[in-house]
Amino acid sequence: MKSFQIKTKINFGKGALESLEQLAGKKVLLITDPFMVKSGLVNEVIKYLQKSEYTVFCDIVPDPPMEVVTAGIKEFERFMPNVVVALGGGSAIDTSKAIVYFAKKILNLENIKLEDVKLIVIPTTSGTGSEATSFSVITDAQKGVKYPLVSDELLPDVAILDPELVKSVPPNVTADTGMDVLTHAIEAYVSTQSHDCSDALAERAIKLVCEYLPKAYADGDDIKAREKMHNASCLAGIAFDKVSLGINHSIAHAIGAKFHISHGRANSLLLVHVIDYNSQIKGYKTIEFSETAKKYAEISSFLKLNIFNEKIAVDSLKDAIIKLQKQLNMPLTLTECGIDAKEVESMKDEIAELALNDNCTKTNPVKPTKEDIIKILEKII
Repeated sequence: MKSFQIKTKINFGKGALESLEQLAGKKVLLITDPFMVKSGLVNEVIKYLQKSEYTVFCDIVPDPPMEVVTAGIKEFERFMPNVVVALGGGSAIDTSKAIVYFAKKILNLENIKLEDVKLIVIPTTSGTGSEATSFSVITDAQKGVKYPLVSDELLPDVAILDPELVKSVPPNVTADTGMDVLTHAIEAYVSTQSHDCSDALAERAIKLVCEYLPKAYADGDDIKAREKMHNASCLAGIAFDKVSLGINHSIAHAIGAKFHISHGRANSLLLVHVIDYNSQIKGYKTIEFSETAKKYAEISSFLKLNIFNEKIAVDSLKDAIIKLQKQLNMPLTLTECGIDAKEVESMKDEIAELALNDNCTKTNPVKPTKEDIIKILEKII
């Protein structure tokens, strides 16, 4: 038996932020990063909290370390909120999830029932899908390793998707985060745990990305494109939260931890090569195609690409992704990202080991060896 349930309430579309007015009379801990404060974007949220008692914790940094989570728990204990609101990208949302999760586990507060504390997340990028997932990734800065937390208790109670908040996202970030959405959706679609419900969400996300990511990249003020990408990110997040991902993310996690390039960009570098590996198509006269190749062919079909046979369909999908990457001016190698090739060569074994031990590898449609991971990695140096 399989089951499917969505805990998170999703408020989306223009004006979605107005739903924060329902927090009147509540104590709100607003968690964000310094840029949100400096840019004034935090005020777009604060203006709806005028009838609430609120405080702002803005120590969030990229690749959030445990030290920041600890500081956030201390602020939680000091303020004793009824509601935690996370504003920002994946780092702010992941940190907020971890703060609420651990606060409920370790604090003993007399004035509030910790189990009743709600988490509301407001993403300001269209990429991670973290607003609807049971994951939080925390970094051990000293070891250079990212640790994923996985629990249904990490699921936000409410996600607010307001496209006005992503209009100012720069083109390069729009591209990186958009490719992250595409990778989420494609990996969820071919996951060993995929099912009809997750496929429906992933399919819609893939279609939205392919149609609207180039438009959002070309014109940040295209509010329809921004809204569609915001929705696509959430749909893909729900899909992979239920069925997990694959080695594209496993390798990207290791690359990101070692070389500090954006997660979406790391995913983009790998996407075509992982599709090629997972398809397991060799030569030009293959008679039988793997179930994974057939699923990739389905993606080509609903994108209306060339689907003469599974091999042509998979090649068409890879070509379409490369075309999209070129439209977005995405780098195709680590060298183009400014990473020294010799440094990558020296870390190949370590990266491969990290990827093999990553939880996402468990649901990859093909069980990889260390050598397989290294071969994929070599293609993006």
